[in-house]
Amino acid sequence: LSVLYEWLDEIQELGCTALYLGPVFESYGHGYDTSDYYQLDRRLGTNQDLKAFSAELHRRGIRLVLDGVFNHTGRGFWAFQDLLRNGQSSAYRDWYVGVDFSRRSPKGDSFDYTTWEGAYSLPKLNLHNSDVRQHLFDAVRMWMDEFQIDGLRLDAADCVEPFFWKELHQVTKSKKPDFWLMGEIIHGDYRQWANEEMFDSVTNYTAYKGLWSSLNDGNYWEIAYTLEQQFGQHGILPHLHLYNFVDNHDVSRVASLIKDPALLHPLYINLFTMPGIPSIYYGSEFGVLGRKEQGDEVLRQRYALPQLLAGNLCLRNTIKRLANIRKNSQALLIGNYRKLLTTQQQIAYSRSSKDETMVVLINSAAEPVMLHVPLTGTLSSNGIDVLNQNETVTSQDGILRCMVPSRWGRVIKM
Repeated sequence: LSVLYEWLDEIQELGCTALYLGPVFESYGHGYDTSDYYQLDRRLGTNQDLKAFSAELHRRGIRLVLDGVFNHTGRGFWAFQDLLRNGQSSAYRDWYVGVDFSRRSPKGDSFDYTTWEGAYSLPKLNLHNSDVRQHLFDAVRMWMDEFQIDGLRLDAADCVEPFFWKELHQVTKSKKPDFWLMGEIIHGDYRQWANEEMFDSVTNYTAYKGLWSSLNDGNYWEIAYTLEQQFGQHGILPHLHLYNFVDNHDVSRVASLIKDPALLHPLYINLFTMPGIPSIYYGSEFGVLGRKEQGDEVLRQRYALPQLLAGNLCLRNTIKRLANIRKNSQALLIGNYRKLLTTQQQIAYSRSSKDETMVVLINSAAEPVMLHVPLTGTLSSNGIDVLNQNETVTSQDGILRCMVPSRWGRVIKM
């Protein structure tokens, strides 16, 4: 954990209000193969180290979110080790799904068992077993009490039956009503997971690809369709605050996917002004590279912050500006979404709260473009572009006429 301290000033300056750490508890490999839910991974430090780190985060006004891996454990988990040693007589035989002593596992064990997506290093927990649930919930209570965590990102949430998440919701909310639960959901109807009984948010994989591929393909219709489907006047998710991202520890760094680095600026303008919660994967604010096909290690490597800060800070400074704009705008934080204009390389939409409306114009083209954007009747004729030196913008006859710089945008407070 000690290496993270050098990042805290940067995290704070960037405008982040929460830090999500990947799995930090004892494991033998990548962290998702948990061997002890009650001890910090010795490669990171001690429980006392995490307690001190959490205290420093909270002193700075930054909340702490940890990765909760409850679908499976690693083979090194003590209950699985007992099963390996004692076989059919193990008291923990029912702690795992699909334990079958009529056949051997591909690893040569005396029994077969259910895994996460065929990975025999990750045996699936039997969450119907009340002792298993008690062990996990007691661990979460300990994390809340000892480390003062503020939320959990729930790994492989769509692989777990809803009854478990409902019980976890009750456990955490009864201790801390504003405790945040966010599920990793890849496909499906997000409303099944993000609701009053389960999660506060889920990973917005539906929007993930369109955010960057619409730029590469010169096709803003792709992301415009998703935004309208999710958050528009007839959208299915207008009240959900989804967890939006352009890269994470499981997918290629977005700077390796985008065809022109200049397109990263309109990309992040879109990310920070669309409905939901924008997230930054560490290092991506500096445009670091890494492709999934090169292996997970490439996506999750350690970076020396002083070297990053000595490089090109243009993108990082853009993200810092956007974070500050969003933080100070109720419309961007919680406002509704309305599409205004979509072309191949331009998109415009509004975000409106009770007392404020923001109009967002984004241009991915290599040259400036004059946009003629039809406004709704409730918008005033004057606005201030808070992204561009508070320039005054006016409209006439319900049409906002505005020059938008290349590979850039405007965020206009009406």
